[in-house]
Parts: sequence; C-alpha cells; structure tokens
Amino acid sequence: MTDPFVTPQDATAADAIAAIGEELDLFDDWMQRYQYIIELGRTMPPFPAEWMDDAHRVPGCQSQVWLEMTARDGVLFFAGASDAAIVSGLVALLLRVYSGRPAEEILATDSGFLRDLGLVQALSTNRGNGVEAMARAIRHAAAQVGA
Repeated sequence: MTDPFVTPQDATAADAIAAIGEELDLFDDWMQRYQYIIELGRTMPPFPAEWMDDAHRVPGCQSQVWLEMTARDGVLFFAGASDAAIVSGLVALLLRVYSGRPAEEILATDSGFLRDLGLVQALSTNRGNGVEAMARAIRHAAAQVGA
C-alpha cells in the first residue's frame, strides 16, 4: 500500500505558504486558479477507503472531507480526501502547509494565510467555512498531541 500521508515539499510551513502564493499569482483569474487547485487534489496520495467513515470526517464541511494523522519521530503527518474535486485540492493545499511538521509549528501557523492568499474570499461561503473547518481540525489534532 502506498503511504497515504503527505510528506512536505517545502522546508517550513511559512515556505509552503509563500510558494502557494507565488504559484497562485501565476494565474490571471480565479477560474485558472480553481483549475490549478483541482489539479493539486489529483496529486494527493490515495486515501484508504476504510478511513472514509464518520470517525475521520471533518464536521463543518459542505462536501465530505476525511482526515487522518500519524506521529513519526515528533513530526505529524496528515492524510486527507474529499468527495469534491475543488475540496480535494483545498485539502492538498492545507496538507502541503501542515503535514510533516512538528505540532509546535502547526500551532504557530495560523489559518489566516487562507484569507491572506484570497482563498476564503474566492470560495462560496460554505466552501470557505469548510476550508477553515479543515484547518481547525488539523490544528486541534496538533494541540492534542502537543498537550
């Protein structure tokens, strides 16, 4: 089985946020950015079907979203999936920022970057609330481990 957990491609969460901002800036309009985000979702590692249950479901999302976390040598890794293409891409963005980081770094990385990048404002209210709910779930899991 392929490892379902996302490994970081950027050295820090701050680097990931900066890289995402630069990548989004390459596109002229939000339709192109949406397509880019959808493509990101298609690059996610396969999420095990047995985790697509209520125990892994993120409340507060319009679409179904599932997350799982594991700790390896003091670093938290996340796996995620959604039943909607755009939301899968948003999961991929969040995991690029948060997965493969120590709990302290996750907790120090406020989800305000979603607004700073214009993501929340460019989405429907329900989708914007959902992506913020995903970030809260990730940060909550990190707080449980870091406590």
